Order: sequence, then C-alpha cells, then structure tokens
Amino acid sequence: MVTAVIPPLDVRTAREKVETQYENLNLFVDRFGPIAQAIEALDASAAMKRLSQKAVDQNEVNKQRVVVAIRVLKQGLINLESEFRAKPSLQKYLASIEGLTEMGNEAEDLAIAGKFVGAKDPLRNAARKLSDTLALMPKG
Repeated sequence: MVTAVIPPLDVRTAREKVETQYENLNLFVDRFGPIAQAIEALDASAAMKRLSQKAVDQNEVNKQRVVVAIRVLKQGLINLESEFRAKPSLQKYLASIEGLTEMGNEAEDLAIAGKFVGAKDPLRNAARKLSDTLALMPKG
C-alpha cells in the first residue's frame, strides 16, 4: 500500500506563492514586450524632434507607469525570497530561488535608465528561477 505524504503547510503555501509570482511575471513580460518597444521607439523619435510635446509627455507618463509596475513585481519577488530565507521548512529550496531580489533590482534599474526592452531579461530570468523552484517543490 502506498501512502501519500502531504507536504507541510508552509511548503504548500510557499508553492502557491511561487506559482502566483511565476504567472504574474510571465503575464507581465508577455504584455510588456510591445510596450517596451513602443516606449523606446518614441524616445528615439523624440530625440530626433519628430514628436509633439503632448506625445513626449504621454510617453514619460507611460515610462513611469512601467517603472511602478516593475517595482510592484519586484516587491513580490523580495517578499517571496525573504520568506524562503526566514522559514526553516523552506530553507532547502532557498538555493533555487536565491537572486530574485537582485533580478528585480536589475529590471527596475534598466527601466529607470530608459532600457525598457532590456528590463525584460532579468524578469525572464526570475521566471526561470521560479519555474526551477516549482520543479523542486512537492505538490500537495
């Protein structure tokens, strides 16, 4: 007879949080790609004085919205990594999830520097880390 072992509650809850962050990141990156390209294209046009001031101003608003959205995502990654550091039952998964905070910081820094297309890469890397972590964590 095979007996199913249910993972501890902390592990099951953490797995759900990892899944949520993974889904959030993938959704954001998928939607963010065309937006990032449009922002950078408008920046290039603005540099050549081919845009109205209204279009330049709207692009600046859009840039700030993207930076705020990345900050929200980053905070979720920070909270998740912190939880894995703090809870003994999650320590064995820490190595696979470590670095999320730095990846979030890198994405934010790139966006602030106007490198919106480049900001996707650290977010994709974070999603891969989350995927790797999910592969290691038991389903419950």
